[in-house]
Amino acid sequence: MESWKINTPHIELYSDGSADPNPGKGGYGLILRYAGKSKEFAEGFELTTNNRMELLGVISGLEKLKTRSIVEVYTDSSYVVDSITKGWVFSWKMKGWRKADKKPVINVDLWERLLPLLEKHEVLFHWLKGHAGHPENERCDELAKAARGNGNVLAKDFGYSSAISLSNNPSLF
Repeated sequence: MESWKINTPHIELYSDGSADPNPGKGGYGLILRYAGKSKEFAEGFELTTNNRMELLGVISGLEKLKTRSIVEVYTDSSYVVDSITKGWVFSWKMKGWRKADKKPVINVDLWERLLPLLEKHEVLFHWLKGHAGHPENERCDELAKAARGNGNVLAKDFGYSSAISLSNNPSLF
């Protein structure tokens, strides 16, 4: 075992995101658990997508960690898990944020926020089947839905707004 891992905090991060409709009002919910204690966080956005919220939940959880940690991420987003575990995001970055079909990658602003966090922490991704009774996943889903609704003042997802304005003007690509 590497010496830095011996006294390194081991964190569990549960995350879920949602948008209704998609795109539409969105939110993410997350739970951070360390040494038997848990903290919950959520945030809502007035116009975004489900995938952006799935990604932002993981990013926000990792950004809240104050010290280098070993983090087990649990999410029902195959988009997030597969993009990391299958190495897609690393390939996209090497290709100038282009996919194998040469089309631009979406959510680049969020992938660029996530990648340095994966270097800072040792992060292991685990996929959970959504809406299958997993208590933390169900709670994150509740938090995400509550964050986007109930008359909350919702934040602007500037990354989504920028992506829309770029896609409406293809000459900028």
